[in-house]
Amino acid sequence: MKKLFVFATLLGLLLAGCAPANSIGGTGLAGPGANPTAAAPQGPVSPSQTAVPGLQAADPAGSTQATSAVQPATPPAMPGLSFPIRAAFYYPWFPQSWNQQGMNPFTHYHPSLGFYSQDEPAIIAQQIAAMQYGKIQLGIASWWGQGHYTDARFPALLKAGEQAGFYWVAYIESEGQGNPSVAAIRSDLQYIHDKYASSPAYLKIGGRFVIFVYADPNDRCGMVDRWTQANTLGAYLVLKVFSGYKACASQPDGWHQYAPDGSIKSVGISSFTISPGFFKASEAQLRLARDLHQWDAAIHAMIASKADFQLITTFNEWGEGTAVESASEWASPSGYGQYLDALHYDGNPPVSLGLPGPGT
Repeated sequence: MKKLFVFATLLGLLLAGCAPANSIGGTGLAGPGANPTAAAPQGPVSPSQTAVPGLQAADPAGSTQATSAVQPATPPAMPGLSFPIRAAFYYPWFPQSWNQQGMNPFTHYHPSLGFYSQDEPAIIAQQIAAMQYGKIQLGIASWWGQGHYTDARFPALLKAGEQAGFYWVAYIESEGQGNPSVAAIRSDLQYIHDKYASSPAYLKIGGRFVIFVYADPNDRCGMVDRWTQANTLGAYLVLKVFSGYKACASQPDGWHQYAPDGSIKSVGISSFTISPGFFKASEAQLRLARDLHQWDAAIHAMIASKADFQLITTFNEWGEGTAVESASEWASPSGYGQYLDALHYDGNPPVSLGLPGPGT
């Protein structure tokens, strides 16, 4: 009997040693005292695991093979871009800007991703994939200054850009709200240079980090003087045009126009800008109706211009209704929407897509 008891005891210990160390009843569920991260609820999907339109989602079965399929790939090489560069103005304003002027959501349209938050890495990853589908190489991200929520989101844009081989630059908005001093401008340039420009996803031209600058319609040559004087770091400056800009003694590296209530805007060899439409949330009347025939023609003109920066206003300024990002109003079988479909095909979409589409 004693031998039998010893044998049974040894057998019990042997079987216990075969069970998972942190399991309850062999179910694999984390038990008391187990590492809380082992069975913690899933957070936002990482960019490397994001399901994007046109891409097959990973197998949810949890097998080793399925898990390895969604591991981050080696980041693509980012040797830089050469002219012409196709770029889109991008707004890291959400969810804050869905709620404006007593309206929520502040838009006439219904984005296919919903009324999203750009604090979620998966959203940024899907937006980059959408821009790349439209042959957009560069995002010009609205930046409202040090410590603003647009500044807080910039590292996530760069991280996602490094993973996807996509470039970013800052679109400094301060000039549209006043006349920042040379010292204030220099501080912002130094901040962007030190904090962001070292990323391979931050665009450099000839080794110089690129900055786009918005401007007030009433700005004159004094604005250019302030920016060129402040630019002791050698940033590649692309300023917004104003009346008489060509006659200024000081000149930046390039000029652009931001006026999305017009279909096309040409600024010589510096830039050529196209807009799909303009319908501000707080206005009852369209300023620029959406028309895919017109959009295709604008794309053709943009490409034919051979301008250095070939600009789209905008990827996702939903408040002004200028977005090319997919919405239910212009959704398409590709998952990216009719306006990005047209950009993908350089204004020559195949008949099978059923374009052109809506008139508004």
